[in-house]
Amino acid sequence: LDLVGRAEIKLKLGTSNPGKLRVSMGGVARNVAENLARLGTDVILITAVGADEQGSQLLEQTAAAGVNIEHCLVVQDQTTGTYLAILNPDGNLHLGMDDMRLTASIHPEYLRERRELFKQASAVFIDANLPENTLRTAVSIAHRSRVPLAADTTSVNLAPVLAPYLDRLWLITANEAEAEALCPMPVPHADQHSANDAARHLVAEGVEIAMITMAEFGVGYATADSSGHVPALKTEIVDPTGAGDALSSAVIFALLNEIPLDEAIRLGVSAATLTLRSPGTVSDELSLERLYDELR
Repeated sequence: LDLVGRAEIKLKLGTSNPGKLRVSMGGVARNVAENLARLGTDVILITAVGADEQGSQLLEQTAAAGVNIEHCLVVQDQTTGTYLAILNPDGNLHLGMDDMRLTASIHPEYLRERRELFKQASAVFIDANLPENTLRTAVSIAHRSRVPLAADTTSVNLAPVLAPYLDRLWLITANEAEAEALCPMPVPHADQHSANDAARHLVAEGVEIAMITMAEFGVGYATADSSGHVPALKTEIVDPTGAGDALSSAVIFALLNEIPLDEAIRLGVSAATLTLRSPGTVSDELSLERLYDELR
């Protein structure tokens, strides 16, 4: 569950600040699943929610968007995971906090029992919230099933847990700070060359496609054969939450439909732009036609 507050004045620490608050469905992998479903892809989500009102609402709304929730785990006597974001008046993240203890309920055996889902998939997407043993199991099953594996670094604190598995990843998405946590080099904000260097480093470590997001400065990317930069589209920022997830979703969708990488990333930037203008974590307007309209 995402709780997002956008300040109406310059934030003052140690006191209450006037602002606008919203609640929406969140979670990196859940957001990616909903975006892909809205783009017309068959998606199965594996996650855990609490046996509470928030968990029921999350599953209900996710299913309504077209995601298969049959394999989601409902855990008794625990609360659904929550993310709290404080935005400054410009709509940029000032502080984030998450309570994802519930993911510890997704045990390795739970995934092993569902290995057939991996074998039947066109691709698997994971975020870095998974417990270490469960993450290792997910990577292993995907590798043995010979299915492309995409990952999101999720946060600066979690990004390093993906380091041992870079050579197993088809695609990775990280922002500049998260990329810096995985690379032996600084990745300063808005430095296109540094972002591309970080992407190339991740490729040298075994990733097939690395994308480094730079907010309003676009996306740097690299493969074994090429690297480049796709600029952002100018837009109003209502809420940045979920923009990176929308980018990953559109890129995955495009690549699975044999759209060239550069065009795929442009569609990803288009999806991120739609989400930035949306008051929720996933844009209700999302469709392939809408993505191309945004580019035009």
